[in-house]
Amino acid sequence: MTTPTTLDPRQARARLHELTIVDVRTPGEYAGGHISGALNIPLDQLDRALPDLRTAAQTGDVLVVCASGARSENACRMLAENGIHTATLAGGTGAWAAQGHDLHRPEGTQKATWGMERQVRLTAGSVVLLGLALGEFVHPAFRLLSAGIAGGLVFSAVTNSCGMAAMLARLPHNRPRKADLDATLARLRNS
Repeated sequence: MTTPTTLDPRQARARLHELTIVDVRTPGEYAGGHISGALNIPLDQLDRALPDLRTAAQTGDVLVVCASGARSENACRMLAENGIHTATLAGGTGAWAAQGHDLHRPEGTQKATWGMERQVRLTAGSVVLLGLALGEFVHPAFRLLSAGIAGGLVFSAVTNSCGMAAMLARLPHNRPRKADLDATLARLRNS
């Protein structure tokens, strides 16, 4: 498996005018702040966009972005398996903002949704604590809940994927608006 090309935020900012930027986060995360001009194609819908992304990659460079860089690396690998060469933004929108670059927030956007990594940490920690408490006060078998989460976190680190994030991405607060993939793909075709 090849490692995707990586651009740091400074390099990406210098090349914004020549890049097609694809943000693979959930619609809620995207609405909370994204690189200006980025197209929201959630990771779970990337396969539908393959023909248009293939065309975009033939006419210019495609930069794939997420919150920290992990999902965008996975997206780049998937796209590479389909013959589409892309780059990923090192550190994602978190690094972009940390270097003082603006994130665009659509008008009317209410409070920002927590980033997916933060949601995963909260959920995993809560389930571990629940498993330990129930194991202590109800039945020792509930400790298996904590062990299951620990095993899932190890698997997540080894595979650089996260099943919990995939489940959390489907919750209503992560989809305050349905991703309008058809409109996004039309913008991609016209860029």
